[in-house]
Amino acid sequence: MSKKIIITGTSRGIGFELVKLFASQGHQVLALSRNNNSIGNLQLKNVTSFAFDLSKPSNYIKIEEFVKTEWKYVDVLINNAGTLLNKPFADTTMEDFEQVYKTNVFGVSEMIRTVLPFMKKESHVVTISSMGGVQGSVKFPGLSAYSSSKAAVITLTELLAEEYKEAGPSFNVLALGAVQTEMLEEAFPGYVAPTTANEMAKYIFDFSLSGQKYYNGKLLQVSISTP
Repeated sequence: MSKKIIITGTSRGIGFELVKLFASQGHQVLALSRNNNSIGNLQLKNVTSFAFDLSKPSNYIKIEEFVKTEWKYVDVLINNAGTLLNKPFADTTMEDFEQVYKTNVFGVSEMIRTVLPFMKKESHVVTISSMGGVQGSVKFPGLSAYSSSKAAVITLTELLAEEYKEAGPSFNVLALGAVQTEMLEEAFPGYVAPTTANEMAKYIFDFSLSGQKYYNGKLLQVSISTP
């Protein structure tokens, strides 16, 4: 049965692969990213894409209007978009932290808040975090803003699952380890990850469609390696 799926951060990497996977299985997808050319160029008939900036409050009105007029409801929201800053803490300014948190935390929160009225009890919100945001995991110098923002959405997921446990939807968060994406290459030049973007996308695809039957408010560590 065809589902209605919203995915953020779809211009490259895991998000790009997810759009292709959902479309190939006949699901309807709203693909959101700052640069929508890469998805737009695919011309997939059941995919709608438009340029969207998580850090700009005015952009969320477009999402609300689209769902209200075209879909009426949303089955799955995948908060995949993220921005990464690799910079020594002593050089990381308040503005740097604000920029990272605007996308990785505030953007996730506002996207959920915007889509929630259109979700059903059996719907599923999946937020993509990082092993760097997991308490007790290996940490890396230079990622203070990024990893702390990824920790924030783990706790946010737990809180929302509790707040909406009666009415739904379900909320879960996946902490990914090293995946071979452009963002990883930018943060760790030359590092070769054991998992490709397509392999990880297949896991997230399956989890987003069925994980809510088994989990709510849970952090799942999806990692065989962290760089």
